[in-house]
Amino acid sequence: MTANSDRLNEARAVWDAEAAVFDEQPDHGLHDPRVRTAWINLLKTVLPPAPATVLDIGCGTGSLSLVLAELSYAVTGIDYSPKMIAAAEAKVTAAQLAVTFEIMDAAFPQLPPQQFDVVMCRHVLWTLPEQQQVLQRWANLLKPGGKMLLVEGRWFTGAGLRASEVMAVLPPAITTVSVRDLSDQPDLWGGPISDERFALIATL
Repeated sequence: MTANSDRLNEARAVWDAEAAVFDEQPDHGLHDPRVRTAWINLLKTVLPPAPATVLDIGCGTGSLSLVLAELSYAVTGIDYSPKMIAAAEAKVTAAQLAVTFEIMDAAFPQLPPQQFDVVMCRHVLWTLPEQQQVLQRWANLLKPGGKMLLVEGRWFTGAGLRASEVMAVLPPAITTVSVRDLSDQPDLWGGPISDERFALIATL
């Protein structure tokens, strides 16, 4: 087996096992109205107006995909965990909304180029190898003038990415970058945090 196959099999096993309890984290399930509202407000301020097309990479149980669909965006969500995707599909079905979900490797999304106005990823990039190449593949999915929204952080464990590390590997076609500090916004996370969290918005 290749190293990438090993990575994918390990990731699928981990996240399939997590699917049943994933939404217990406040920023995953968005059950708390304050947390949900905080994410809605963040998305509204950094994304182009609906009905822009959005690719939610590593969508997990689809909480942000659902929020975007509620805001009238045209959403596609991808994740390599079948159980995560099943949970996401159940959410949008219950809400009687339309989101396209596909089981797919975040590092190698098999989608037509220049298809999306926004490529969005939350807390996934740091887990992937060859991040510079991954970001180039994601940029290839954007229409001219499209945006990447990358929500990442450097955790108290020492894992993760700093904003400067992400900026250093952005594709050359990125023309504008802004970084928003999210560490001091407890409503996003369900309470105060002590590590680094940020949103990086890059325009193609």
